[in-house]
Amino acid sequence: MNYQLNIALRYLVSKKAHHAVNIISIISLLGVVVTTAALICVLSVFNGFRGLIMGKLAQLDPQVAVTASAGKAIEQADSVVRVITAMPGVKAVVPVIEDHALAVFADYQMPVRLKGVPDNYNQFNAMDTLMVDGDWMLHDQVSPYAVVGVGPAMQLHVRPGFLLMLNLYAPVRQGRVNMANPMGAFVADSLFVSGVFQLQQNAYDADLIYVPIDKARRLFDYPTQATTVEVYLQPGADEAQFMSQLQQQLGTSYTIKNRLMQQSAAYRLVNVEKWMAFLLMAFILLIATFNVISTLSLLIIEKDESIATLRSLGATDQQVTRIFVIEGWLIALVGAVLGVTLGLLLCLGQQHYGWLTLGVDASTLIVHAYPVAVQWTDVLLAFALVAAIGLLTALVTSLTMRRRLAR
Repeated sequence: MNYQLNIALRYLVSKKAHHAVNIISIISLLGVVVTTAALICVLSVFNGFRGLIMGKLAQLDPQVAVTASAGKAIEQADSVVRVITAMPGVKAVVPVIEDHALAVFADYQMPVRLKGVPDNYNQFNAMDTLMVDGDWMLHDQVSPYAVVGVGPAMQLHVRPGFLLMLNLYAPVRQGRVNMANPMGAFVADSLFVSGVFQLQQNAYDADLIYVPIDKARRLFDYPTQATTVEVYLQPGADEAQFMSQLQQQLGTSYTIKNRLMQQSAAYRLVNVEKWMAFLLMAFILLIATFNVISTLSLLIIEKDESIATLRSLGATDQQVTRIFVIEGWLIALVGAVLGVTLGLLLCLGQQHYGWLTLGVDASTLIVHAYPVAVQWTDVLLAFALVAAIGLLTALVTSLTMRRRLAR
């Protein structure tokens, strides 16, 4: 086996008798290197975008969210809050109310999502850092206030400091509607606007308005209910273990989700795009493999005399075949190592220098350059893919060599 490996290494690095074989050998190796590097870079870019999206959404999403498995609201939310508060590792438990309403300001109106939260809600998330106009404030000594997303602020033409109040209307949840008095079918309230926030995520910026929870309770007729109970854990708490214990405590009537599960649609979309890109790059690498097979075929033809000499010296057909199989594995291995190294260097350079920019108006974006995040699982996956391609090359080479020796 040692002499077969030595011969294969010599065939790999030595100059071929025909110049065309040298060129094809270099092209085949470069094909594996470039494709592997591109695979690392593409997967890392998708990791970067996924981390960016999840990081932004985590600024407002609770660490753990508890909702009712059936129906819109949790009945007797206070009892759920007491159960969660008694569990170890809990930092804060916040019941909130979220539902749809109609917002009217002057001559403008739009459907919005109202989220009723306590006054100190900004202590549990990054609301203070997301304010683009005004401040986070839901109450003062004079009046209750609303904090609106940038979408409603633009569509309703409202901003902090206006003396005109923002009017909110929600349909009556219980009882009959009097058709002679259509306005009686709605519960109305008015608030001043204290601030405008922007997360740069459409799911939050487009229609979300924060209001005091007592206002939301009256508007939606939820005196003791909550649509969601948000849970924030102490640093270092085991999230998975906590969720498992909480599910046992509350039973199947409640659904418990972490941040990743709350944004499963966005996470799934990024993952689907990532693996579609992976399949595309795998197909390109498979095409590049044909160059390796062509190189080995030409090498077999060129080494006819050497093969005859080896057979005269007593080498079996299986041993001779193994030389060229090892040659194919060496091309795949060298290409994988060089490709992964090149890909990691490119990702590192992009992280530090931002060589590739997104190419649009920088003021409208969270980041200016493509984000990258290398995961070692992707590196191992790239090696596994190249190994599978190397196996295919070895099988084809072995079959070709056996047919030629049989002649």
